[in-house]
Amino acid sequence: MRLAFFAYCLIPVIFLFTSSLFAQNWPIGPQKFTGYEVPVLCYHQVRNYTPQDGSEARAYTVTPAQFEAQMKMLSDSGYQSILPDDLYLWYTHGKPLPKKPVMITFDDNTASQFLTALPLLDKYGFKAVFFVMTVSLNRKNFMTTAQLKALQQQGHVIGCHSWDHKNMRAYTDQDWKIQLDQPFKTLQAITGAPVRYFAFPYGVWTRDGLDELQKRGIQMAFILHTAKDAQLPLLTVRRLLVGGGWSANALHQRMIKSFLPF
Repeated sequence: MRLAFFAYCLIPVIFLFTSSLFAQNWPIGPQKFTGYEVPVLCYHQVRNYTPQDGSEARAYTVTPAQFEAQMKMLSDSGYQSILPDDLYLWYTHGKPLPKKPVMITFDDNTASQFLTALPLLDKYGFKAVFFVMTVSLNRKNFMTTAQLKALQQQGHVIGCHSWDHKNMRAYTDQDWKIQLDQPFKTLQAITGAPVRYFAFPYGVWTRDGLDELQKRGIQMAFILHTAKDAQLPLLTVRRLLVGGGWSANALHQRMIKSFLPF
């Protein structure tokens, strides 16, 4: 009798354990299941405002204090950072993800990302993705090639953000070489690894662009918070653009609203 009662009590425990296990190991790809999205955040500049900053600059700038508060909120809330390889393998092979995954990305390779954001990422144990427009490398207020290499060596991921941030809708035939091929070669020479991930300037994609990225072996490409392509969801992964002035709580509420939370 006691043995039967003990076994009965174990039933809910076993159910919760197996349910949690299978929930983290769905062997399905995006072509079959596109409704479940991991939060992907997009940052630009992490610095204090200056008197010269207009409304647009402020919209793309998060202060160091705000950024730290947001990273602390993610850490305290149990989020763990993932990288594009993790997301790609989850989508395509059902590789398990953390219970509360988040991807942190940066566009435009500004120097503040390395000098200010990186130490705070380290403080909270997060890794990130840095999408680079290669025209600005080694220029004032932008990252150097040595800094990009250091990011890669520390376990972060370097992706491409085109050559000079030209809107893809304005591309001519020659632009596929200028905006994709040349930056891919530049980044591979710096990192020693082929480029597998791309972020569309302004978040704008075209059907021709998806085809051209596929030809070049891009595994995933990232837009902003707009409509995805139903046939190629891996090449139109949505991101939440983190606005200037957002509190940590405001960010968390937008994450919950914008993505289906784990």
